[in-house]
Amino acid sequence: MMKQLYKVRYAVCALLFAFASCAEDDSVIITPEGGENPNPNPDPVVLAPEVEVYDADKVHNNITLVANVASETAFLLNKTGQKVHEFTFDAPLGNDLEILPNGKLLGIFKDPNAQITFGGYGGTVKIMSINGNVEWEYTLSNQNFVLHHDVEMLPNGNVLLLVWERIPEADAALQGSANPGDIYPETLMEINPDTNSIVWQWRSFDHIVQDDDSSLPNYGIVSQNPHKININYNPIANGDIMHANGFDYDTAKDVIYLSVNFFSEVWVIDHSTTTAEAATGSGGNYGKGGDLIYRFGNPRAYDNMMGEVRGDRNHYPNLLEDGVQGEGNMLLYVNGFAEGVSTVYELEMPTTFSLLPDTDNEPNVVWFYKNDAIFSSKVSGAERLDNGNTLICEGDFGFWEVTPEKELVWKYNGGEGSFFWRAYDYEVDDPVLASFGL
Repeated sequence: MMKQLYKVRYAVCALLFAFASCAEDDSVIITPEGGENPNPNPDPVVLAPEVEVYDADKVHNNITLVANVASETAFLLNKTGQKVHEFTFDAPLGNDLEILPNGKLLGIFKDPNAQITFGGYGGTVKIMSINGNVEWEYTLSNQNFVLHHDVEMLPNGNVLLLVWERIPEADAALQGSANPGDIYPETLMEINPDTNSIVWQWRSFDHIVQDDDSSLPNYGIVSQNPHKININYNPIANGDIMHANGFDYDTAKDVIYLSVNFFSEVWVIDHSTTTAEAATGSGGNYGKGGDLIYRFGNPRAYDNMMGEVRGDRNHYPNLLEDGVQGEGNMLLYVNGFAEGVSTVYELEMPTTFSLLPDTDNEPNVVWFYKNDAIFSSKVSGAERLDNGNTLICEGDFGFWEVTPEKELVWKYNGGEGSFFWRAYDYEVDDPVLASFGL
């Protein structure tokens, strides 16, 4: 059971203040040019040692939800580096954890008996009250399926889940797979939490193309079928050929953006289809059924020699919403696996999705941030804050906040062994935080 750990820090802060004049502080505290702060704060800012950079005038004073990957803990973090609320769970996180608008928690957790255990596996999703009671629980974890990485509550109250589905080697081979052994392509499932029934489903295996054997189904020229997925693009011994790791739902367009790590792409899937239509190449608002209506990041994944390859493993396709700067664009954390440097891109999503053979289908880059000191080969992501700054989660380090002009104004070092999933931001006056006494 999650334990609410409220900690009183007044005594600690008082001691820190008392000894501030003689203590050495490695943090960089930036004050306005021209001398004294024209609006001095009578209460001095006391920074935790994890805060390495803090620009009081330019940092955005928000609260960040921090989930520790594969651990039983999470916490709410303020900009002075204080953990203002902590959570403890009775099972390790399977990565994603969110605070719902009603103050409840939605998270994915690891099944201790999981049989499919690729990185990011989960198995169980839960909705929990603020006092730790499990109000809803759904488990899908056996030799053929396992929930993994991400979870999202849709506007209709249903829960969207990401699933690895096992296709036995013999069955996969009959459809044109050349991979040795069983394969585990991606499936999306929408669950009604009132009935635990699957109300919508999309299977990537229904939308494949292969150019290895003309005598088998799904044969075609990969470059001429950009709406299809090359089943043989990434052969791998363990069968984890795609390794999707996150998604975001676009309410306005009724589509799902799916980050597919081993393809270094984001796939766009029509959610307006019925499950029957989603298994075909026709139907839905975009007329393509469950075929990809758009894709970007790595045109070489469908043998397209046009367009720049910007993807090099990627996480968290974050559609900008709710009036933040760049609304309608997408932030994408490109891990930079080969280069050893990560990049955060802001990409302009097309008004009309177009995906053509032998054409540059890549979206325009609106903004990007790259720093030689930022590299995480796994997890990570970025959020756009209300003041226009961008909060970057470098999974194996901590957090960076940069202005639109790419000026670093906040840096939090999580310490050795840190492994953070994402950074979800909340305004300090967000009513949802009142549930946690903030």
